[in-house]
Amino acid sequence: MRIQAIDKIAIALIMTLSCLIGFVVWGTNACGSNCPFQVKPQVTQFSWQDKKIGSEDRAFLLTFNRPMDRDSIEANLVIEPPLPGKISWSGNKLAYTLNAPAPYGENYRLFIEDGQQQFTGGKQSGEKIQPFFGKFHSRDRAFAYIGNQGKEQGRLILYNWTQQEKTILTPPDLIVFDFEPYHQSDRILFSAANKQDGIDGIRKLQLYTVTTQLNQESPTESSAAIELVLDNQKYQNNKFDLSQDGQTIIVQRINRQKPADFGLWKITANNPPQRLPKSQGGDFLLTPDSQTLAVAQGEGIALLPLTPNDQPLDFLPKFGKVVSFSPDGTAAAMINYNTDNAELRYTSSLFYVNNQGIEKELINLEGSIIDCQFNPNATHLYCLLTELRSEPEFYEQPYLAEINLKTTEIIPLLALPQYQDSKISVAPDGLGVLFDQVLTTNEELTEKPSGNGSSDVINSRMWLLIPPTDQTSIHQVEQLPLVGFHPQWLP
Repeated sequence: MRIQAIDKIAIALIMTLSCLIGFVVWGTNACGSNCPFQVKPQVTQFSWQDKKIGSEDRAFLLTFNRPMDRDSIEANLVIEPPLPGKISWSGNKLAYTLNAPAPYGENYRLFIEDGQQQFTGGKQSGEKIQPFFGKFHSRDRAFAYIGNQGKEQGRLILYNWTQQEKTILTPPDLIVFDFEPYHQSDRILFSAANKQDGIDGIRKLQLYTVTTQLNQESPTESSAAIELVLDNQKYQNNKFDLSQDGQTIIVQRINRQKPADFGLWKITANNPPQRLPKSQGGDFLLTPDSQTLAVAQGEGIALLPLTPNDQPLDFLPKFGKVVSFSPDGTAAAMINYNTDNAELRYTSSLFYVNNQGIEKELINLEGSIIDCQFNPNATHLYCLLTELRSEPEFYEQPYLAEINLKTTEIIPLLALPQYQDSKISVAPDGLGVLFDQVLTTNEELTEKPSGNGSSDVINSRMWLLIPPTDQTSIHQVEQLPLVGFHPQWLP
């Protein structure tokens, strides 16, 4: 059989490649760890490289190209500034889970300058890893509030704590009543009325969004952009809530022509508002998973799915209101409105309820439970409460308290003056608690509230409560150099 020319070429190529492969193998064995043909053990992927992380980002992954000596890698993994956490492995991947959200407004470095490949064969030690350097940063620390002075009166204000910058987000012809930030902090949903509507504005609220320029790698707008979300032509818009994923808005609405026609409506992107069936209840709150609505109905709380035609998920007859959910959605703070007929007293109980069936009463008081918020790790609740006092006349004394959810210990922190629909806001990284206080014409910030109405309010102050960093330190309170009310941290 004659050998064709193409066969000769193929045989020559096979022999050449075989020689090259043999040369590479011989060279690698001869030169050892310094061999240019050998790829050193190294990190091939860092999931947070050049990323901007928020409170929801609690773990990163490091992927190696070979099995590594885990003890040596763990001993040489360094994060600056430090972020305490726990390490776990799955094959060639290292997972690092933070104990708490990363503090905002920081630039972080991660590096591994030493460590070895997993021992193989009869070698005394594995190959040394190629040094790796990574970097990431956390979101700017920022909050929004409603201005209460001069040209800022009634306007939505953004304060970037990290950059020390203040920005007015809304125009002077709109009076902002309430707002809620989107979870990425790039936008804020707010309700507002035209300034010329005056006191009648509360019945003419419309919903808008405004951009913040935060957490955008390449901002495209030179100034805040406002977009109308829901008008007030046929319905009066009242309370609203925004889902954590930013895809759903729930609004309580009343038909202007038929006041008996009221209920909850759902708004999603690119779809007209839809009426939610069986939703004529009272107070409501979306769950952190953005799939369920907790609504006060009669003598209890109904958990309603947002998917049309689905049956209610549960009914909690013991409670009258959901105050807040923990950040991960596994627990909630709920109120039980008690009536002691024997003593003709009305009391309220604050309960901790989780998805494991635990119901723990935290406090029972004759005053009011105005607001409560979990800290990022859901170990404590910060609550705005009132104590019923009888001298010189009956009144409710508001105060700020911290509740340890493990021990149920209640620590009163600060007595407050007359409150005007006050709310508290806990920082997503646990820095502290924002709250406001009202000043009137005849009072300063004293413990005892006055009888002045809201028409006497001339100013307001905003404060930051900083929790202790260790067992030896104490809570600190700082007045913010800003004038406004209803401060809320941005996620």
